[in-house]
Formats: sequence, C-alpha cells, structure tokens
Amino acid sequence: MSSTNRGVAYVRAGTVEVRSIPFPKLEDPRGRRIDHGVILRVVSTNICGSDQHMVRGRTTAPEGLILGHEITGEVIELGRDVETLEKGDLVSVPFNVACGRCRTCKEQHTGVCLTVNPARAGGAYGYVDMGGWVGGQAEYVMVPYADFNLLKFPDKAHAMEKIRDLTCLSDILPTGYHGAVTAGVGPGSTVYVAGAGPVGLAAAASARLLGAACVIVGDVNPARLQHPRKLGYEVVDLSQDATLAEQVAQILGVPEVDCAVDAVGFEARGHGHEGARHEAPATVLNSLMEVTRAAGRIGIPGLYVTEDPGAADKAARTGSLSIRLGLGWAKSHSFFTGQTPVMKYNRALMQAILWDRIKIAETVGVEVITLNEAPRGYSEFDAGAPKKFVIDPHGLVAQAA
Repeated sequence: MSSTNRGVAYVRAGTVEVRSIPFPKLEDPRGRRIDHGVILRVVSTNICGSDQHMVRGRTTAPEGLILGHEITGEVIELGRDVETLEKGDLVSVPFNVACGRCRTCKEQHTGVCLTVNPARAGGAYGYVDMGGWVGGQAEYVMVPYADFNLLKFPDKAHAMEKIRDLTCLSDILPTGYHGAVTAGVGPGSTVYVAGAGPVGLAAAASARLLGAACVIVGDVNPARLQHPRKLGYEVVDLSQDATLAEQVAQILGVPEVDCAVDAVGFEARGHGHEGARHEAPATVLNSLMEVTRAAGRIGIPGLYVTEDPGAADKAARTGSLSIRLGLGWAKSHSFFTGQTPVMKYNRALMQAILWDRIKIAETVGVEVITLNEAPRGYSEFDAGAPKKFVIDPHGLVAQAA
C-alpha cells in the first residue's frame, strides 16, 4: 500500500496548490482512533461552488485546509468494526459526515449530525467550520462511520462505465434534487431555477425527473445559459433589464411559477445591466418570492453563511440579509433551507443513473482533469466556465473512458 499522499490545499484568497500531505489514518480530527472508518483510494473528486466560496476568501478558512467534499473511492483499508464493506468496494461518499447514531441522523437529517463537529451541528470533508475532517481532493482519504455513510455500487465494472455520472452522487445531484423536492416539484409543475451553475443544472434535471412540465433556468452570466438552452430548458437572462417576472411571463403567459429553487446562495448579484455588476445577496430570495405563486414553495440549497468577511456591507458579514419576509408571509410561501441530507436520496439517484433515467454528467458539463490540473480547474470555474471539473487523481476515470 502507498504511504504517500497529495491533496489540494487552500493557500490564500484566489490561490490553491497541490501539496504533499500525510497519508490518512483511522483517526478523527482530534487524534482519537476510530475503528468504524475506512481509507479510500480516491477515484474521482469534484470541484464544487461551495469550495469556490472559500477559495475566493469569502469564509474564515485557514491556510493549508485540504479541500474537497465530493468523493468517490475504492476501499483499501478497513477498521476492525466495519462489517458491510470489503477491500476493493467502489463507494460514493456523501459530503455530510454523519454518525448514524444521534437524534438527527436517526431522523434522516444527516446534514446536521450532532456528533461529528464539536463547534456546531453538521460536518463535512474539507470545509471550514465543519469539524476538521480532511478533504478528499487528494489521492487518499479517510471516511468515518463507514457502514453508515458509504453507498456501495452493486456492480463495480458497471459503475466505472458510469463514473462520470456517479461522481455527482456525493453532492450536486442530491443537492439539486433536494432543492426540487423541497420546492414541491411534481408532475405538471412549472419551475424556476435560479443559477445555471452545476447545482442549478442538477436541480433542473431533477425537476424533469420529477415530472415538471416546464423548467426555466436563470442566470446573470449569459455564457452559462447556452448549455441549458441546448438541453431544451427555457432560460432567462438576468443581465438584461427586463425583470424576472416579465421574462417568465414571456415563456408561460403569466408572471409566476408553481415553485422555485435558489441554487445561487449568498454571493448573488443584482439583476439588469447595472445590477449584475454588483453583489446583492438578497436578490435571488426576493425575486423568487415575487414570481412564486401564492402558497408555493421555495427550495434553498444555495449556500448561505453565518460569517462572510468579504461581504459588501456590514450586515451581510454576519449573514444578515434584507429579505422581504413580509412578501413571503403575505403569499403564504414555504421555505426550505440547509445542507442536503445526501443519504436520503443517493441510493435512488444511483439507480436512476445506472438505468439511464438521468444523464447528469452531460447536464452539468463534466470535464475530467488530473490532480495537478486542479489549480487551473479552480481558476476557470471561478471565471464562470460552464463546466463541472472532476479531478481524477489516479487516472482511473480516464482509463474507464
């Protein structure tokens, strides 16, 4: 077994680099041995928009943090208490680190596990304030509570044929699906998805999977709208001065939708030629309340934070936004926020991928890169490239292709 390891480290705002890092041990972040964990050889690991928030300097992430919470891997070492996995198994890792034993885990709220993070509810790999778990944008990574957390693919060879799609199971596909489900998408729904990044596109694909009649995708970056337009989604260009309601009305005949999904989060920009140049973190939520019908639901998988040192105004630095809650109250809207409990959805979505019910790699624009190319991937993604960068540390994805 290899005793070397390399991973993608956050250096400073705007900079990441590939560094030599310790080979993982069956220990938690506080150095306590854990026999319920496994060590994985990372098969694929994705760059996420949530990672970009840290890399842009918009969080309190420390220098040297090893990034990466979207992980698919092969089991190479097992703790003595692991019972349902074997060496060689190919598994998907939910980005939520969850114990499976606390009240919230037992209620399927694995995004807010009460055990894995001393500072707050909820843990994640390679993320600021999420328990100190080492990230998976690396050659090898340790996963705790393996019997509970890991989703084993039933046929390894078949899974490798679909690896470009299955790599999306760790986060973006369940996150987009969670946004659509919590927004109440169902057969015949009209749906607006704010944001044409990977999570927004995953939400749009999920809405189709759930039977939506019309899915509209909006963004302030016209380049990002070209791909969903080619895939047959309706689009609205919010860099134009026509309002969201006006553009929705041009598509549907009425200025409202049944339900909406916020796949943008706290780095939202204003609408219109001038507004799109400046951050306005409440813009998306307020616009969704405007266009969602009375008694409609709004799913909010987009990330909002409690601390944003790069915010444009003082209130937003502590996560305080100028939300028109009165409008949402008057329209009897339901809002659903928080980290996606990946395990609630990943097994069913795995089957949808394996049986060709959804082609998520095509939808989100997967581009496979090497570990050494990770800094380039971050740079291009930050510049708005309409792609989902998937890191292939050992060349196994390229080999499968």
